[in-house]
Amino acid sequence: MMGMTMAALLMMQAAPEVGSIAALEADSGRAPPATATVRYGDDDKRSGELRIPPGKGPFPVVFLIHGGCWANDMGGMPQLRSLAEAFRRKGVAVWSVTYRRLGDPGAGWPGTFQDVAAAEDQLTVLAKRYPLDLKRVALAGHSAGAQLAAWAAARPKLPALWTGTIRPVAVAMIDGPAGLAPFVGTDARVCGRPVIVPLMDGTPAEKPVEYRMASGADHWPLGTKQLFVRGALGPFMAPEIAAAKAAGDSVAVFDPPKPTHFDVVTPSSPNGAAVVDWVVKEAFGAGN
Repeated sequence: MMGMTMAALLMMQAAPEVGSIAALEADSGRAPPATATVRYGDDDKRSGELRIPPGKGPFPVVFLIHGGCWANDMGGMPQLRSLAEAFRRKGVAVWSVTYRRLGDPGAGWPGTFQDVAAAEDQLTVLAKRYPLDLKRVALAGHSAGAQLAAWAAARPKLPALWTGTIRPVAVAMIDGPAGLAPFVGTDARVCGRPVIVPLMDGTPAEKPVEYRMASGADHWPLGTKQLFVRGALGPFMAPEIAAAKAAGDSVAVFDPPKPTHFDVVTPSSPNGAAVVDWVVKEAFGAGN
């Protein structure tokens, strides 16, 4: 300790706790710029960052959706920049998007879901310019983004207005729910306030049709491989995992050791690095 410089001591004191949101944000702050930033809608709230690996391609694609309790004062796309970059380094193109959230004009049902659908459909436009293999697209979301990823995976089973053209090979739900109604009440404990009822502008009893339309878990089997990564919210995910298996979908589950909600998406942590490796292998195979 005597030989350490003051700068080194200050760096040690300032280092964020492993597994914390601060560690995730510090990790993402070191990510290099994206290949391109593209609007898929009318403003920056409907935009995404595209990352392309080196090489000729075409590359498999991860369509990445951030969490943050569906609210514009939590989380956001910048938090997952290091995760997106980690996928890119594995030879996978990444389309990481943001969308209108509670607090933004037009957010909720159906606006937030219209944004996710438009962002996914934007892949067909991006593929005209970048070497993307649209036959190998995996959806992935963290926290509330897991719910939106599960919903996007269910789009082929929804009315024609929603179906789109992408048929994902897998959907990865990283420490987050696939449905909505079962998490009413739990959301207030996790997020610090109710968010699902405001998102849907009503309770499940008041808006049963809308909740079913907005919940991927209500449309099992999805006909695509489902990947569940259990972190701090693992106990809440167990009934959905059982239901997905019972419906007949192909299901894989990854349980990192002693996980937190954020270390599973922090690639500089052992758990975060393992999640990236596991998702790529399960979605695209060992050799991509």
